[in-house]
Amino acid sequence: MAGLCLGVDSEGCFINPARNHLHLLCCFGMKERECNLNKRIQWDWKYTAQFSWTSWAQSLRAQPGRQSGWWIDGWTGTPQDIFGTCGGSMRPWAGSWRWITLVLLAWGTLLFYIGGHLVRDSEHPERSSRELSKILAKLERLKQQNEDLRRMAESLRIPEGQAEAGSLAAGRLRSLEDQLTRAKQKIHSFQKLTGDAPGPTQEELRRKVENGIKEFWYFVRSEVKKLSNVEPSERQKYADTLLQDLGHQERSIMTDLYYLSQADGVGEWRMKEAKDLSDLVQNRITYLQNPPDCSKARKLVCNINKGCGYGCQLHHVVYCFMIAYGTQRTLILESHNWRYAPGGWETVFLPVSNTCSDRSGASTGHWSGEAHDKDVQVVELPIVDSLHPRPPYLPLAIPEDLAPRLQRLHGDPSVWWVSQFVKYLVRPQAWLEKEIQQTTAKLGFKHPIIGVHVRRTDKVGTEAAFHPIEEYMMHVEEQFHLLARRVNLDKKRVYLATDDPSLLQEAKTKYPEYEFISDNSISWSAGLHNRYTENSLRGVILDIHFLSQTDFLVCTFSSQVCRVAYEIMQTLHPDASSYFYSLDDIYYFGGQNAHNQIAIYPHQPRNSEDIPLEPGDVIGVAGNHWDGYSKGINRKLGHTGLYPSYKVKEKIETVKYPLYPEADKLLSSQNK
Repeated sequence: MAGLCLGVDSEGCFINPARNHLHLLCCFGMKERECNLNKRIQWDWKYTAQFSWTSWAQSLRAQPGRQSGWWIDGWTGTPQDIFGTCGGSMRPWAGSWRWITLVLLAWGTLLFYIGGHLVRDSEHPERSSRELSKILAKLERLKQQNEDLRRMAESLRIPEGQAEAGSLAAGRLRSLEDQLTRAKQKIHSFQKLTGDAPGPTQEELRRKVENGIKEFWYFVRSEVKKLSNVEPSERQKYADTLLQDLGHQERSIMTDLYYLSQADGVGEWRMKEAKDLSDLVQNRITYLQNPPDCSKARKLVCNINKGCGYGCQLHHVVYCFMIAYGTQRTLILESHNWRYAPGGWETVFLPVSNTCSDRSGASTGHWSGEAHDKDVQVVELPIVDSLHPRPPYLPLAIPEDLAPRLQRLHGDPSVWWVSQFVKYLVRPQAWLEKEIQQTTAKLGFKHPIIGVHVRRTDKVGTEAAFHPIEEYMMHVEEQFHLLARRVNLDKKRVYLATDDPSLLQEAKTKYPEYEFISDNSISWSAGLHNRYTENSLRGVILDIHFLSQTDFLVCTFSSQVCRVAYEIMQTLHPDASSYFYSLDDIYYFGGQNAHNQIAIYPHQPRNSEDIPLEPGDVIGVAGNHWDGYSKGINRKLGHTGLYPSYKVKEKIETVKYPLYPEADKLLSSQNK
């Protein structure tokens, strides 16, 4: 048992030292002589089981046996004890403030207890990263509630002289009690998450996926063994049936993996984390682009008129923007007499800055490297093909400070990073936003829908091969089979974007069971003879917008239009890195630094086309053949050839980008 006196009266705060128990003495704001140990007020921990904040708040009443005393579930004292006078030496609000201090100390203890759980959890690396991510999201909410409690405590500082100070404090304490009740419920839920066991749905789905993979292998092994006994005339039919059965099993496993990614609150965490990260980056960009004094700002000048199409020019501006962000310079976009729109970028999209569009400065020079240009106020940047020296900020590198969160959230962090600059750049003007909304209604664009982009003009025969519509539709059909396991398919819709006006009718004829959504006027405007016009610009912007809005994208990544759509798609989902099938290249950014992978399993060549691998070898990636094999160079051996794609992992390159703490402080204050 422990003696506990909270609050102070004129007699002091005391315990009985004669009893052979553990006692606690609390004399708040009293002079030493006022703390009388000869008189006793006793709190016994037997009351603990009965105690609650609610009973405390509601049971304040006069004790019949003591004219000047108050009884609060086992505590004694005067009204002044509770609301804070001590021999006239304390301000009216002090007692309440001490109560709030104790409550906040208890609250801090709870958070410390939770932190202890997290430390212990870190000793078990095998624990699911999804569960830890869920815990982080819960902690963020608890942190916000703790901040609310702090502000409420501050509000209890009632100026001297207010007659109703005691009743006002009591009312606010009742409000505080409600806050604590809700917090206790959250903590109870949170403590369940910090335990050793994952969520029940997560474990059930994990076992289902594990079993599905085993059964998949059993089936493949058995059917392949039977192949030698199949008559030659029946082998094609046998192979077709086998592929069909394998497809069913693969889709079953992929569906389970999708539900596993959403199980036990992980999907909710992923949505919040994606928004928080995007808000952080967008806020930093906005801060950089809007200096308080443009005449003193360090600037980087980028001219949009690179000799290529819209997608290529947009990527050129993105490259400029990433260098500006890395060197802490405000981007000045020169777009007057733009080939697509003579009025400039701002006639279509929002300005890249609201405060600084003037390129003038005390000194101007061409790019000579970040260190060499540190004393030059205005730096002009060339196209990436002519850039020298090359700074570390080029794709596929990501910021070091964001890397741990990005790698946990997203399947391709470098694409996510590029997408944030695209997101800022393509914010539409009001007329374009209206045009998008009207076209959406006119076309009947709605989900579920798969996007197909077919490039047939300038790149065929030079940068890309010709691909018939059947090649695209094979993957469209596969994705609809997969979607049908998760959503109701009223129609199989395809958004078709192409620069070949004849393709729409061809697709409708060959695939009558599909609803093709397309605007043939855009196809006509995409032709080489119409390309650099405002109508063509409108068309390509609309095509990219609708492609990015689809549930899955089938295209050729050799096309910049397709890659831009894929980049924008990343800003619409927590992780859309797998929402594509490219008939040719893997994702790349023109002018990027080396794309490397790291071998995680050994590989012994089986023929002259293969290259050997040892765990830890760095492989320079040339491409994925989409048949289980990729092509690249083993940088240690200098050998180029094929290797199994599953035997490597991506090598994520991180760079020390500026942290922009001032921007982060502004964002933090806005979120409070």
